[in-house]
Amino acid sequence: MNLRILPAPAGTGVVFRRVDLDDFEIEAVGRNVARVSYATSLQKKGVLISTTEHLLSAFIGIGLDNAIVELDNLELPILDGSAKPFVDLVLQAGLKQQRKKRSYLKILRELEVREGNKSIAVYPAAGYSVAYNINFARPIGEQSFEIDLSRDLYRKDVAAARTFGFLREEQAMRNMGLIRGATEENVIVLTETGVKNGPLRFPDEFVRHKVLDLIGDLALLGKQILGRIVADRAGHAMHTALVARLLRDRSLWIETTEAGETPAQGEQRGEPAQLAPQA
Repeated sequence: MNLRILPAPAGTGVVFRRVDLDDFEIEAVGRNVARVSYATSLQKKGVLISTTEHLLSAFIGIGLDNAIVELDNLELPILDGSAKPFVDLVLQAGLKQQRKKRSYLKILRELEVREGNKSIAVYPAAGYSVAYNINFARPIGEQSFEIDLSRDLYRKDVAAARTFGFLREEQAMRNMGLIRGATEENVIVLTETGVKNGPLRFPDEFVRHKVLDLIGDLALLGKQILGRIVADRAGHAMHTALVARLLRDRSLWIETTEAGETPAQGEQRGEPAQLAPQA
């Protein structure tokens, strides 16, 4: 499995390119969301790309707007189960500031998606922040975490949080064709009594990873958000349902190049400009 991240012109967004299928391209936008269960997949004209959320989260976290992502497989590599390897890879290559201003999706009105005791909502705000609450069976229990993405906190507080799973669910998931690349090197494995392959990178690594996933799924809006997201026991399906609802109702938001009261993540100079990987 090979993956390569290439620069793209301003205004391109993130585009996946299947080099094993005649360079077929799939844009990382809400209309191409295929199925969501334990990961988020994109599909266009029958061509599938799976497990996009960690890479897209990394791009939002470091302020990367435009890139071509080449891969020769239907599934992105899981690497260590977090977004950190993607962050490190791009920052090692460097980011190039482009001439076109960054465009934001500014939330104007509250929107809530609810399913039983699960919910996800978005509210108007000057910057971009995410608050998440989870409540799993032991040994996780209830955890909450909040981050202001308008500040340079993603790399320190979110990027390294790894995906996790319960050992008792492993065989059923493999029978469904899921978690094919999962090992104890890239997944936090949970037993009835605790973490099988510790130590954890954060005491609350589980909820931080849910925040990481949410940021990646919301990247499918195609633009960085100016708004506050609050999620309670949500998951990929609810994340992408919020994306679909927002894209369907244009009265909920406007497109703007004004970044708000605080600088956008990854921007230290002047007006917020779009960023792409260095060639």
